[in-house]
Amino acid sequence: MASPSITLADAAKLVSGDLYVGDESKSITGVQTLEKAQSFQASFLSNLKYKHALDITKAGLVLLSPEVEVPEHAGFAVIRLKNPYMGFALLQRYFSPQPISNAIVHATAAIDETAQIAPDVQIDAHVCIGAKVVVGKGSIIGAGTVLAEGSRIGDDCLLHPRVVIEHGVCLGNRVIVQAGAVIGSDGFGFAWTGSEYLKIPQVGAVVIGDDVEIGANTCIDRGAIEDTIIRRGAKMDNLVQIGHNVVVGELTVMAGQTGISGSTTIGRGCQFGGQSGAAGHLNIADGVVVSAKAGVIGDVKIPGMVSGFPAVPHRHWLRSAGLFDRLPEIWNKIKHLGE
Repeated sequence: MASPSITLADAAKLVSGDLYVGDESKSITGVQTLEKAQSFQASFLSNLKYKHALDITKAGLVLLSPEVEVPEHAGFAVIRLKNPYMGFALLQRYFSPQPISNAIVHATAAIDETAQIAPDVQIDAHVCIGAKVVVGKGSIIGAGTVLAEGSRIGDDCLLHPRVVIEHGVCLGNRVIVQAGAVIGSDGFGFAWTGSEYLKIPQVGAVVIGDDVEIGANTCIDRGAIEDTIIRRGAKMDNLVQIGHNVVVGELTVMAGQTGISGSTTIGRGCQFGGQSGAAGHLNIADGVVVSAKAGVIGDVKIPGMVSGFPAVPHRHWLRSAGLFDRLPEIWNKIKHLGE
């Protein structure tokens, strides 16, 4: 299949920018970094750390913000726009769109007769679909995926290979689940009898809102009684762990190896850095940013960044971190006070 192309004029319209330098009829066929781009490709500068690459790039088009100067002898076209990174995202989506269902059901797929599958769903090899499952129109179910009894998949979802959707789990529309993710496994619920841990049946489900993306090998546990809920537009990286009865707010993002303990409620538009975590039964306000490796052990009631363990306001943590390097010096001074 031929690679898509786009003229500079149409590229400017796509990214809502202005063609500052260049022939509007010239076409580009992809996006690449400044260092590796060729004359038929576009690139972008969103981090001034890489500004030096403008002097050496062979790109045919570069997306630049208005304040960045174009090198005097630049050989590339320029589209000016406020947010070059957003422009990159739009071009990348143009050149590499999401796959579209081919409506083919592979011969090796095992589908229960009571399942309701829209006629245009793509079902790849060795998929297993249980009783009373519902799959909406245009969805793609990757090879080796399991949809357990009573689960529901919305319209235009993309489930990559080896995903497990446990019984009763509900996915909204346009949900993307990367390979190996497990949604609806038992929550970590046990009662100590005095001599052993007694398993508590986990009878809630997991409800995933529209436009959520779940990373590879991420696990989202089903609720103990009520449902675990991931709201609209949330994005999770690979290897994220969500405990039972957690509620993740709209448009919240979590980087790899984030862990959220059971029954914690996270607000709208929060950001969790890699290997950060939150203890159970907490409330985290809208707009909270949790730095990488930070551990939240108490409620966070106001928006802002928290860092460290236990997590504290970021500026407080910076002051404490600055003092840490000086502790030997400070201790020596304290010891000499009594001399």
